[in-house]
Amino acid sequence: MFNTDTLDRAAGLAEGTGRAGRLSALNPQVCHTPPPHHLHVKPDPARDWTAKPPWATRPLWGWSSLERAAGSVGRERTQEGNKRTWLRQKTLASLGKEEHLSRRRNLAETRQVLFSLNSSHRGLTQLGRRLETPRQRRPSRGAGTRTRDYNSRGASGEPGERSRPLIGGAAGRRGAGLCTCARRGRMAALGSFVAVRGAPGPWRWAVCAAGGLRGRHPGRGYAAGPAQSPPTFGFLLDIDGVLVRGHRVIPAAQEAFRRLLNSQGQLRVPVVFVTNAGNILQHGKAQELSALLGFKVEPDQVILSHSPMKLFSQYHKRRMLVSGQGPLVENARVLGFENVVTVDELRTAFPVLDMVDLQRRPKTTPVPRNDFPAIEGVLLLGEPVRWETSLQLIMDVLLSNGNPGTGLATAPYPHLPVLASNMDLLWMAEAKMPRFGHGTFLLCLETIYRKMTGKELRYEGLMGKPSILTYQYAEELIRQQAERRGWAAPIQNLYAVGDNPMSDVYGANLFHQYLQMAKQGGAQELVVGGLWRQRPSATQSCASILVCTGVYSPETLAPTEPAEGGEEPPFHGHRDFCFSPGLMEASHIVNDVDEAVQLVFHKEGWAL
Repeated sequence: MFNTDTLDRAAGLAEGTGRAGRLSALNPQVCHTPPPHHLHVKPDPARDWTAKPPWATRPLWGWSSLERAAGSVGRERTQEGNKRTWLRQKTLASLGKEEHLSRRRNLAETRQVLFSLNSSHRGLTQLGRRLETPRQRRPSRGAGTRTRDYNSRGASGEPGERSRPLIGGAAGRRGAGLCTCARRGRMAALGSFVAVRGAPGPWRWAVCAAGGLRGRHPGRGYAAGPAQSPPTFGFLLDIDGVLVRGHRVIPAAQEAFRRLLNSQGQLRVPVVFVTNAGNILQHGKAQELSALLGFKVEPDQVILSHSPMKLFSQYHKRRMLVSGQGPLVENARVLGFENVVTVDELRTAFPVLDMVDLQRRPKTTPVPRNDFPAIEGVLLLGEPVRWETSLQLIMDVLLSNGNPGTGLATAPYPHLPVLASNMDLLWMAEAKMPRFGHGTFLLCLETIYRKMTGKELRYEGLMGKPSILTYQYAEELIRQQAERRGWAAPIQNLYAVGDNPMSDVYGANLFHQYLQMAKQGGAQELVVGGLWRQRPSATQSCASILVCTGVYSPETLAPTEPAEGGEEPPFHGHRDFCFSPGLMEASHIVNDVDEAVQLVFHKEGWAL
């Protein structure tokens, strides 16, 4: 009985050499080769083999049609071959009419696929050769003969670049890659793809494999482009004014991340989000960015303004007064501080300290408390809600050396340690004009302390941009991210994208200046709380890119340009960072973050 071994033999078309070899693989009778051994079936003596059924009046397998399609080989069948054909017909007739017709249709479809593939193989081979080698324009062969220029433009649109032939995948099956081939090769190839699509399921893979066609799955031979080399650069992206404004995503940010993500939704280069916001948990900010940007942002990709406070381990066991809003206690414990007191808890313990709001003043004089433990430091994580209450109670703690229920004749100096984050004087939300930031609150506290004591308020640590410590912390996270992704090449160049010249540009340029000094041996490694850099830094530069979607606007006066009358321009930076016009000049100024990504990819030689 006829089985699929004959079809397996037909699938050997791809390995056949020459026209005769391919046809003999399809039809053993063409070259007078004996049929497979399993076709020698002894007839049943009880059956009348002389009766010819009406549905078998024509050759069962239609070899003559195959011969015509293949070019009319022109060899007549011998009498011996006809006898073998008749014996096959009689043998298969015993299977029953329905099963016989079903097998006949399946084999006919498979044979048509193989024949179409045979014809298209030559067309695709010619197409590949034309796309691999620029074809010169041939001279005209006579009237009405036209020549065709097969040179094409690449993805970048530049002349001379040639696009890769698409011989597989969805584009190949639709015939999209056949637009530039010659007419004969185009029609043959298109016919083969239609035939492959119509082939039975088990045979589609075998036919594609025999003809060298590719599947749709990357792991099964998808024709992809050249592998991208490991990145040697990374991004430090600001959030407010660069990616979002309030709760609204800037459209350019979505376009930028379409370039930064690969087909699996993973970042092509290491990216860290560096923001001076601090009134939110780190994993909460990561979830917020994931929802806004449309891809998974890990918590260790987000650097809040107070994140580097993890390095100040010498203060983690002290009793600290924490100021700000949001999840203050949770944030402080994540940073490592084990014993914290909020401003509201201090006000509840000493209600007479808060006297500004008439509605909150105590109606009676409470009994003074002597059992309240002394406070040993101040932690400023972000702008509070009631500035007057926070300013008053922080001053009480500093002037009383941590015992606000008592009074001292003279204020101690140096005062208790103060750790602060987020020095932004202004920040950009949905409003047309910038809003007050935590830097404004710090300015109020510094001014009040100097006015009352005649001395400057001192900080044990200032975190957030433009602090060098924040950029060193970001550099370490960039390196760890590259290691987790398996990128062996060291990250040498960092690109900081921001909207605030006083924090983003100033900080990136200050860190770049530090890197250049460290390269020449003139800078010392920052040591904080016993922390030291365990390996030498591979970073060589940090370029600043200023966007026009936030605080900075090209229509306003540049921070380094003199005002009218030759006066010195206002400096919006923190008191402890000196005014330096060179540090506030961005390496590049672009419209938005999408242009910034395109600029960096162009500088690094990466495809967009």
